[in-house]
Amino acid sequence: MNARRPWARALVPLYAAAIRVKDWLRGAGLLRTRVLRWPVVSVGSLSAGGAGKTPVVIAVAKLLRDGGWTVDVLSRGYGREGWGMERVEPELDYAARRFGDEPLLIAEQTGVPVWVGANRYVSGKRAEKEAEGDARGVHLLDDGFQHRQLARSVDIVLVTAEDLEDTLLPAGNLREGLSALQRADVLVVRQNEVDADIDAGVTSVNQRAWKMLRERGQMWIVRRKLLFPAPLRVFGAGLRPVAFCAIARPEDFAAMLQDAGCGVVETVAFADHHRYTAADMNRVIEVAKNLNGSGFITTEKDAVKLTEAMRRRLEGHGPLMVVALEAEFADPAAVLRALEAKLLRVEAKA
Repeated sequence: MNARRPWARALVPLYAAAIRVKDWLRGAGLLRTRVLRWPVVSVGSLSAGGAGKTPVVIAVAKLLRDGGWTVDVLSRGYGREGWGMERVEPELDYAARRFGDEPLLIAEQTGVPVWVGANRYVSGKRAEKEAEGDARGVHLLDDGFQHRQLARSVDIVLVTAEDLEDTLLPAGNLREGLSALQRADVLVVRQNEVDADIDAGVTSVNQRAWKMLRERGQMWIVRRKLLFPAPLRVFGAGLRPVAFCAIARPEDFAAMLQDAGCGVVETVAFADHHRYTAADMNRVIEVAKNLNGSGFITTEKDAVKLTEAMRRRLEGHGPLMVVALEAEFADPAAVLRALEAKLLRVEAKA
């Protein structure tokens, strides 16, 4: 197992013991699990960040929405400045700060109601009340694998090759050990990682993850791609752009840009969920000046946090291109059939 923070390796047994105590309390019925009227589909991961949950939440929400379901998303709203329970309102000024960057992006991309708040049972009750009369309703629980206070009908868990080699917090990035995958109904793996393993002649990530999946569980493959705005596509920020982002795995973004043919001269990485300031824009511009950069590239998740003043500051030195990271299931029709089969069984029991 790899340790991102070797100095914290001695603390891993304490973290693991805390997980075992929590599991024992839950098994003994001392930790409450609450049930909503609508079925809940959780999308989560083992790692603390960077598994690509948000694009998958968006993909699942669109599939169910287009399939005729009334969909909402329940999110904690990590890093938000707002408090209590709120429905995301994308049109508000400083919406990213108030609701969180990922909930805002989900709301913008799907058009479905997104609720933020620490108590996702309360958020779900409010969502059901507002959609009174809609029988075919479903909640999507964003980053919900460890949020076991809320019962769910389907547990979807993203697994990356990095997760399979990682170790527990605080030395590694795993919130739970690999054995927790036994709770999952579905494991989602990345097509590019499967292909890379096959090309390297090693056991592929889906084969390794499959061994950890419980009986009757499913494996879904997802393709991730960057969408570049027309008309210039990959050249929208010139031939020597500087990329910047505040995501958990900036190296993945940099690699995808390179694979797409962008001549990125440097990637400036900030901490995940970082709130941008004018000083940050100055830093990015300074990098571009030093490297004779032609413009700037960032992600949609980052762009929602940029004020108009920040955008103007960057565009004064070169074009700003915002690229979208899209997740698409290899067989979306099969994914929808599998989800609906589970959800309809839940409805029949209700």
